[in-house]
Amino acid sequence: MSDYKTDLEIAREASKLPISKVASEKLSIDESNLVPFGHYKAKLSSEYVNKLESKDDGKLILVTAMTPTTAGEGKTTTSVGLTDGLNYIGKKAMVALREPSLGPCFGMKGGAAGGGYAQVVPMEDINLHFTGDFHAITSAHMLLSAMVDNHIYWNLEPRIDSRRVTWRRVVDMNDRALRSITNSLGGISNGFSREDGFDITVASEVMAILCLSKNFDDLTSRLGKIIVGYSRDLEPILCKDVKADGAMSVLLKDALQPNLVQTLENNPAFIHGGPFANIAHGCNTVIATKTALKLTDYVVTEAGFGADLGAEKFLNIKCRKSGLKPSCAVVVATVRALKLHGNADPKNLGEENLKAVEEGMPNLLRHLENLSKFGISSVVALNRFPTDTENEIAKVQDVCKNVGVNAILAEHWKDGGAGAAKLAESVIDTIDNKSSNLKFLYDDNDTPKQKIEKIAKEIYRVGSVSFSPLASKKLEEISKLGYDHFPVCMAKTQYSFSTDPLKKCAPNNHDMQVREIRLSAGAEFIVAIAGDIMTMPGLPKKPAAYEVCMDSKGDIQGLF
Repeated sequence: MSDYKTDLEIAREASKLPISKVASEKLSIDESNLVPFGHYKAKLSSEYVNKLESKDDGKLILVTAMTPTTAGEGKTTTSVGLTDGLNYIGKKAMVALREPSLGPCFGMKGGAAGGGYAQVVPMEDINLHFTGDFHAITSAHMLLSAMVDNHIYWNLEPRIDSRRVTWRRVVDMNDRALRSITNSLGGISNGFSREDGFDITVASEVMAILCLSKNFDDLTSRLGKIIVGYSRDLEPILCKDVKADGAMSVLLKDALQPNLVQTLENNPAFIHGGPFANIAHGCNTVIATKTALKLTDYVVTEAGFGADLGAEKFLNIKCRKSGLKPSCAVVVATVRALKLHGNADPKNLGEENLKAVEEGMPNLLRHLENLSKFGISSVVALNRFPTDTENEIAKVQDVCKNVGVNAILAEHWKDGGAGAAKLAESVIDTIDNKSSNLKFLYDDNDTPKQKIEKIAKEIYRVGSVSFSPLASKKLEEISKLGYDHFPVCMAKTQYSFSTDPLKKCAPNNHDMQVREIRLSAGAEFIVAIAGDIMTMPGLPKKPAAYEVCMDSKGDIQGLF
């Protein structure tokens, strides 16, 4: 395994088992309970999932990270590696992850199925159309958009004020040109012209609803509660008022079923749902996580970006709504990220720089401290890169030891499950010997403003929080509608504790302005948008799509 190979080459060389064999041998699932999508991927039937409710739960392990660089610090890779590591040391474990969005796949980040010898396969399928879940979500969302405008066109009851439509459109692609548009141009037969816009599918409330729903009935009920706009009397108009909820739920019926694939070491993996963590709640589906807990003794799951975004929302939103309780958190860190937070030259990250590592450590320590506020015990996974030196690794381990946290060198990228065996042993030891008693950062009865301020001050360490007039007005409206008890989903840059992506490490006493508030009544949370974060990303100057093509052999190139 010492020879360098690309992730794509490694994935193509994988000795995959038929997914029916993975299901039967690793999870004791009969083939009749699978809905196959070819040889190597399948959905679990809803009927089978529902039958598992009476079974006992395994232990849940949450993988999160320090504040990432633009390339990410390897949370997915570590989640897969840890799962293989747990199986390597004789535990029955599986991983539950999000599906990748086409936006990042063709944008800056590329694919998202792990890396090196810690991947889920079939990698190309997972990164592209997979089982069609995202297409179903996009179609369901756009069906509602079409029915809202049709409702306005025919002047149906209850009447929607076309100036007060809040339901935007979505597409699963980074397309900045669609952020703000004017629709229904071209004459009276095309409807009433109005301002509109697009978000990326992974920021859709329909995505959030799919990921938080307990079952099909819950999904349908939540869809019906979506607020699409307001009447002239400022009364909210719901999805069920325009009679779209039934058809939307039918479009999402199959998408609600968890997708089963495998790691390179043939261990089972659920890949299901995919909300972004910087603009949405950043977790895979409740159904997939809960189903996995019924099937294995240990389940590894991931929350997007750093712990200030992904883990905070996983705990305050997903766990609050589902009753899930992690037994341990794994915080992924890298020497290169610590150096960047310690003001090292980005061009010289391969050189040993103990001073930069030490100066970047407050970022990692803050994430650990934040997790302790939720009552969660942590282990640091030091995701090794070839340029990391022994002195740098020892420095990270010593600093973590001083605060009572084990920092384990993890080499799953190079060695798969064997390279994550020590990490797996440390995680098991933490679960067995350190208590994790989940407590939430705020109470349901706090006002949305109080919830935002608690997150900002306790997690981001801000000095002050201000609200734009538009945001303040929306908070008053939410209160009048009776939604104050909803949790808060923060939308902000993932690259800093502040709203300025250039403020590295662990800034204190910075200011945060909440510029916009959005109510997701079906998902049952309130979105607070802070700083310059966009709910529709744009492509970089040289998008990853430049490299994606089909070669003469019919193989896809450029996904990694």
